[in-house]
Amino acid sequence: MRVVPLPALADNYIFTLVEPGSSRAVLVDPAEAEPALRFLQAEGLGVEAVLITHHHHDHVGGVGQIAREFPGIRVVGPERGRSRIPGLTEPVGEGAEPALLGRNARVLEVPGHTRDHLAYFIPGGAGEGDLFSGDTVFGATIGNLFECAPDAMFASLVKIRALPPGTRIWCAHEYTLQYVRESARFDPGNRRLAERLARVEAESARGEPSVPLLLEEERATNPFFRWDDPELVQRLGTPPGLPTFRRLCELL
Repeated sequence: MRVVPLPALADNYIFTLVEPGSSRAVLVDPAEAEPALRFLQAEGLGVEAVLITHHHHDHVGGVGQIAREFPGIRVVGPERGRSRIPGLTEPVGEGAEPALLGRNARVLEVPGHTRDHLAYFIPGGAGEGDLFSGDTVFGATIGNLFECAPDAMFASLVKIRALPPGTRIWCAHEYTLQYVRESARFDPGNRRLAERLARVEAESARGEPSVPLLLEEERATNPFFRWDDPELVQRLGTPPGLPTFRRLCELL
């Protein structure tokens, strides 16, 4: 499966999933219609389904126009937010396995940024897969907690951290450089984080996207995934687990 990130709005990505040999694609979080429609026309593709992670306008703004261009498409999104998702045809929740391009995705409920937030995991080879995480995880940080307490986001990250270490995380905004810099200032002794910062700065200078993220790297360099790292726990003076995570939410 090929994943094509299409820039939209100021810093969003619309992800287009394409299976070799198929004439149809899957769109994830179409913030606006035009970038997706241009790509589909250039590639000669139709649309099988649209996946929505949560109800914010910069993730659903293009759904209506895309549905008008491709009547009858499936719009898959959070059952808990069904009244806030335009054109929703297939409400789903934890454990659902919607069929996409001849394979099954796995739905994870990951409240934190919003109460209705979902992520979609598509298994790959051994130790791999693709996670479309919306605004739950960004490079070296997490999404803003608009509708939930840190406890809910912590439970969501526990699910994500348990995925295969080679999982590619397709987050919906290009925020990586900003927050890798911030995390590097917070954690100056982390060698992996310093190496990541140098790489991301070089990628940004070349105009290259930072996505996908790699789960293994997030576990080593994202403070919010290191709630049981002995060095970080000792520095913060908090018990490992949720207390350390809550403290990180206060500091970063």
